Amino acid sequence: MVDSRLFSLESMGAHPRMCEGSVVQGDRWRIGILTDALIRFEWSDTGVFVDDATTMAINRRFEPVPDYTVTHNDDGSWEIETSELRIFYDGQPFSPEGLYIYMKHSGAQESTWHYGDEQKGNLGGTTRTLDQIDGSTALDPGLISKYGWAVIDDSRTSLIRKADKVGGKPNPFGTWVFPKEGPSQDWYFFGYNQKITEAVKDFYHLSGHTPLLPRYVLGNWWSRYHRYSQDEYEQLMERFNHEGIPFTVAVIDMDWHLVDIDPNLGSGWTGYTWNKELFPNPKDFLHWLHDHGMRTTLSLHPRDGVRSFEEPYERVARAAGIDPASKKTVEFDVTSPVSMNAYFDALLHPMEEQGVDFWWIDWQQGSVAKQKDLDPLWLLNHLHYLDSAHMPERRPLTFSRYAGPGSHRYPVGFSGDTVVSWKSLRFQPYFTAMASNIGYGWWSHDIGGHMFGYRDEELEARWYQLGTFSPINRLHSSSSPFNGKEPWNFRVDVAQSMVGALRLRHALIPYLYSMNRRAAYEDLPLVEPMYWHYSGGNVPTQFMFGTELIVSPILEPADRALQKAKAQVWFPHGLWFDWFDGRHYDAERKNGRNMEVWRGLDRMPVFAKAGGIVPLQSHNDHKGQTDDDYDYSLNTVENPQGLDLRIFPGDDGHFTLWEDDGAPQGRITWVRTDLDLNWKEGKFTISPAQVCPEEGAAGVSNDPGLVVPKRRDWTLTFRGLAPVDASRITVLSDGQAVPFSCTYDEERLSLIVSLRSLPCTSQIDLVFNDRPQVAHNPMNHDALQLLQGAQMFYFTKEQAWDQVRNLGVKAVSALHTLEMPPGDYGEPSWFQSHMPQEVIRGLEEIFLRDQ
Repeated sequence: MVDSRLFSLESMGAHPRMCEGSVVQGDRWRIGILTDALIRFEWSDTGVFVDDATTMAINRRFEPVPDYTVTHNDDGSWEIETSELRIFYDGQPFSPEGLYIYMKHSGAQESTWHYGDEQKGNLGGTTRTLDQIDGSTALDPGLISKYGWAVIDDSRTSLIRKADKVGGKPNPFGTWVFPKEGPSQDWYFFGYNQKITEAVKDFYHLSGHTPLLPRYVLGNWWSRYHRYSQDEYEQLMERFNHEGIPFTVAVIDMDWHLVDIDPNLGSGWTGYTWNKELFPNPKDFLHWLHDHGMRTTLSLHPRDGVRSFEEPYERVARAAGIDPASKKTVEFDVTSPVSMNAYFDALLHPMEEQGVDFWWIDWQQGSVAKQKDLDPLWLLNHLHYLDSAHMPERRPLTFSRYAGPGSHRYPVGFSGDTVVSWKSLRFQPYFTAMASNIGYGWWSHDIGGHMFGYRDEELEARWYQLGTFSPINRLHSSSSPFNGKEPWNFRVDVAQSMVGALRLRHALIPYLYSMNRRAAYEDLPLVEPMYWHYSGGNVPTQFMFGTELIVSPILEPADRALQKAKAQVWFPHGLWFDWFDGRHYDAERKNGRNMEVWRGLDRMPVFAKAGGIVPLQSHNDHKGQTDDDYDYSLNTVENPQGLDLRIFPGDDGHFTLWEDDGAPQGRITWVRTDLDLNWKEGKFTISPAQVCPEEGAAGVSNDPGLVVPKRRDWTLTFRGLAPVDASRITVLSDGQAVPFSCTYDEERLSLIVSLRSLPCTSQIDLVFNDRPQVAHNPMNHDALQLLQGAQMFYFTKEQAWDQVRNLGVKAVSALHTLEMPPGDYGEPSWFQSHMPQEVIRGLEEIFLRDQ
């Protein structure tokens, strides 16, 4: 039997009844003042209102109750006023004339909302799937609007209730999902104006918080719709390891099970019997992956149920109350607790005991169930996620499509099979960032594109780079022999870019895990639209990536003359540093700044704020062996012994590194390590690691060395810092000087200080005895490198270099006048006799970035 405790309202954190002091009501209407800006409206012809949890709303208890006033006018109308809103209601069935809300602090021209208004100006949320979409698609509404308001209609969602029986039969789940009793209206008005993070946090309070992900999901995922054999898959993983390419999740598509079946029995999409011709020993295969640092998910298409030819048929049939001798198919009915108990307990749990870590629910069977107003995908996600906690040492996890507001409770999201094209790539960063507007922060896209489209190696490299800075980095492709995403299938420069992107993603796990904790405990997703935190700027494909970085991906091919591709970047007020080479971009004298930036195939536009601190997993943790002695620690997601801190100068900065023991949420022992840059005093501090057990945990040791390595190596990389004489640096461990090594990387403008084997419980202080300085951008050096690679006439290039050397930034205007002398040079048709405009624009970036 399934464990009913996992499905209880208490396990979900559900408190569905509103606080009594929040409610104003009449005979057939009820208004709940949940916060100053979040209002619930209900109308019921029968006067019966909903106090159960629904598929969207599970916690309506907001405390303390906000201050508000209620005025009941002589004409029978009502006025309710909070610090943010003034509500006018005539007490009758909702109508535009009888219900409207004035937003007090709206800066928009239209500051009054009337019932029934279209959600115009809504900035969008997300949508169910990107299956076979080439480019953009419409998004469902989110919580954020140009006019400061949004509405979520919860009228036709289902109720979640305790239930010992369903349909007269025992219910092993303890709770179940029921239709609402009669027609009614139940919806929520979010009137937060530009208080965006407050709106999102209150939505999470209402709908449930994002759970903490297991650490391994933040690495690289390998996925391909391909008929792998056990030997082929193992050899592929060994090849990845030999190439120094880390993966932490193995996604096995549907060919793990029998697919070539009698058509009279249905399709081969549904299956639960390992194909022994491909996988002769599934348990050994799954354990092999575990031994090599990978977790495994298998694809499920459960629509056709469990048929008589399946190996587990007899066990599942008995659990479903069917005589196995009848050979009757065990139908998949998500609305039946008996059916779903058999599905989990008799079918999936034994396979999890073999070594399956979580399931990929590739549900493509629509949104209609046997029960009214129930999306079967939502219930499937709900049950799968909660059941996945039945093994007590695991954190719950599932992998499925979005099923409406509230779906963030069941990560990770599968966005569907995208078309391989530049149009698809251009939509992905916008789509990902907008999903945070409805709290859906953990999208997993088909990085590189899945199907159709065309081969474009530059496109693939740029998609890999976006994957590095995506919530989940899952490569995926079709079974086409021409569509494999292995880097060695591409030309050398593209392969190098791909491998660099995958290695960087794995190195970022300490940063990503700290952001994972922030998402679960502070209700702030990893990826956020820029307007969440900054006013101004209009680059819809640019986004925040955690607290320290902004990203504006390359989404178009490189210019042929310049050999670089561009992205538009909006820099908020302040000083920003290129993540890869430490060049700085000055927006301190402006209220933000738009710039066109150009990047070669080896990198993309990623910028850290002045004072930014980003912890990376050090490559020193993974030292390669010989060709025959693979170092599978490459794939590790353990709390690392070596940490590389990327520190960006110019301002004070703080970052808290969070690590834990991997226990399920509610029983976690956390260790925090505070990292601080005091720019004015020229000092960087690593505070002693501290144990921070979750509330209610008992018997937890105060020794952080039980969770993180007792001694650590630290590499402090100050990127964008001017050279410093090593003799003018002091490093102290608990006040005592310790040895260190120090180098300077001219190409990346980086001071690198290495510390070895220091206790995790010691305080480490690096002190600059002279005030450190931000490095000067090497304009001439960068201009020379740009011109070196430009595809243009040497004569024009030489003239341009002379102008750059002699005039500096003033050369920009002079470059437009450079031309070749007349003559037939036998040039290719695409060559230009004058100075290519894209080369000039690339030089403009170099000369103007700190102006």
